[in-house]
Amino acid sequence: MSASQPPQPADVPTLLVKIFGKDRPGITAGLFDTLAAYSVDVVDIEQVVTRGRIVLCALVTAPPAGLEGDLRSTVHSWADSLRMQAEIISGIGDNRPRGLGRSHVTVLGHPLTAESTAAIAARITDTGGNIDRIFRLAKYPVTAVEFAVSGTETEPLRTALALEAARLGVDVAVVAAGLHRRAQRLIVMDVDSTLIQDEVIELFAAHAGCEDKVAEVTAAAMAGELDFEQSLHARVQLLAGLDASVVDKVRSEVRLTPGARTLIRTLKRLGYQVGVVSGGFTQVTDDLKERLGLDFAQANTLEIVDGKLTGKVTGEIVDRAGKARLLRRFADEAGVPLEQTVAIGDGANDLDMLNAAGLGVAFNAKPVVREAAHTAVNVPFLDTVLYLLGVTREEVEAADTHTD
Repeated sequence: MSASQPPQPADVPTLLVKIFGKDRPGITAGLFDTLAAYSVDVVDIEQVVTRGRIVLCALVTAPPAGLEGDLRSTVHSWADSLRMQAEIISGIGDNRPRGLGRSHVTVLGHPLTAESTAAIAARITDTGGNIDRIFRLAKYPVTAVEFAVSGTETEPLRTALALEAARLGVDVAVVAAGLHRRAQRLIVMDVDSTLIQDEVIELFAAHAGCEDKVAEVTAAAMAGELDFEQSLHARVQLLAGLDASVVDKVRSEVRLTPGARTLIRTLKRLGYQVGVVSGGFTQVTDDLKERLGLDFAQANTLEIVDGKLTGKVTGEIVDRAGKARLLRRFADEAGVPLEQTVAIGDGANDLDMLNAAGLGVAFNAKPVVREAAHTAVNVPFLDTVLYLLGVTREEVEAADTHTD
């Protein structure tokens, strides 16, 4: 005859032991040292510290018959000795099973108000979701918190929260939970007004003295009077005759977006691959690739003959469709599934790429782009994208300190 099976957690009497009070070293060790005298098993533990106050919850099996009263008295005496409060609740079994569907909801606020937090939480409930855990990812340069949500599928939750985020003026990202979140990723960014603060064609135009004419062509393109390729050729033609030495000047004028170096440095430490695609020019993106240690870079190329810009571009045109095509190419070369890619951009020219990626992030984008992307970031710090990947500010700073 086989040995009898031990009772399953659902059948076992359990005690929920909750400790509240001022945090200090040794509280967790002290509680479990106290419980150890009663031969209980640990079923679950949760602990959180906020502004120096600790809430420690331990779910343990009930002690042998006749000892529960003594356990309660001992735990309360131990807590009193530390000027803390204790609460002990009897029950049966473990936590109830989480509902099907797992998502991480990241909320960014500058500041994050109680009103917006309440509205996001209410909308999660409206979709049938349950908030299982909340924790803070960062307190600056924005407040970022993450909700672990179960009981609803990711896509309908993302749709519902996107509408709420637009109404509230906060940034909300919803990604599916699972092992893939920790897998290797490929991050591909637009360059102009995303990785850098500038529009490269405008920097060249300033040296050519044709800023106003370039602006007119850009406006025509935005109005739908010209497609991207037509507007690219029209603007580059205005640079004809410019001395090639201006390339070095433009490179020196390029200003990285705040947080760009932190974002790329941290992604590389995580083992991610990082690339850029641009409707701008390789004369700038190749330099950025070298300076920032990027894995991939592709853009249009200004033709230079006899030390002068000819007013033409050479090679494959990087336009809206081209950016999505390059995202797929980079993913193939990196050996990363397309669903594990993240694309970041600000303009309509980035929409195909944002939609093709596993996660498309509209960065300080125009309304049409924000509405079409999976999520939007509307603060001027590019490294806030890290929070959407579950990376905390403390982890970033710790890595920087360790490396230094």
